[in-house]
Amino acid sequence: MSSPMSSPFHLLRLPRLVLCEVFKSLSIGEKMKLSFCSKKISIQIYNARLYSQKVIVDLDWPGHKIEVYSENYRDSFEIPVYPNFWKRHNSNTQQFSIACCAFLSAIEHLLKMFQCKFSTHIRLNNSDLYRPAISMLFDLQVEFKRISIRHNGSENENLLFNQISSNFRLVEYVSIYSVYDHSFRPVFTSWPQNITIWSSDWFTLEYLLACTCSRITLWNSLLGNKDTDVILKNWKAGGFSNLEYLCIESQNITNSGELILGMNLRELDGKAIQTDDGLKKATIKTYPESIEISVTPFE
Repeated sequence: MSSPMSSPFHLLRLPRLVLCEVFKSLSIGEKMKLSFCSKKISIQIYNARLYSQKVIVDLDWPGHKIEVYSENYRDSFEIPVYPNFWKRHNSNTQQFSIACCAFLSAIEHLLKMFQCKFSTHIRLNNSDLYRPAISMLFDLQVEFKRISIRHNGSENENLLFNQISSNFRLVEYVSIYSVYDHSFRPVFTSWPQNITIWSSDWFTLEYLLACTCSRITLWNSLLGNKDTDVILKNWKAGGFSNLEYLCIESQNITNSGELILGMNLRELDGKAIQTDDGLKKATIKTYPESIEISVTPFE
């Protein structure tokens, strides 16, 4: 005797609060797939967005995909974006335009479904692909977990770099790999929480004194002992009010250079100093060609 056919489950007939709990219990992938079943279901998921997971959205432009992670990285879902497929059906449209539209559509859908914080690696020489999506996200005041930037020096790249840097206040961590055009003077009208610059020979003392980041790491810097002395004196006088950590790696930081706060690097290593108002202290560690400053408030 055959078993009776099970009756369909009418999800949308559940009470609103129960339905919200159901949506909250779904994985990222389950919620994504369910949102494409019908317009009614997608609207219900959109309405439950504020009760949904907070996710990190990694925009992988070169790989033509978007990866969505839970904050603890235990749950993930990948959204492929196929510009070649769409180009075959839109032969009169440039491929980068189709790729950009695909990314924009996917991003807009994710923003409706989740509380998103974005992450991306930007190659500025592909600015035609990046600019529309990045501009849209900044216009919406969307937060970024991380932005990594690789800059090769063209005029278009300079324009996009300055557009992005003017919105750094929305970014938790910025990593800049290179600025090869030494005639280019990047404009920082806002700063991220944390910044790492891998080839920071262009990042002058003037830039550093204006920087409001909490954590600053400069590799391959041209700053030297004299600059470090200015930095520490500025901090003692109340500058760098947000600073928690500063690391400068430079061939110009040496034991044979000028004194820093009246000490050479060996004397400075392990030294604890404090601000003039006595509210903060900093511990200094020195290494061959580098110095680290860790700041803590007095209890």
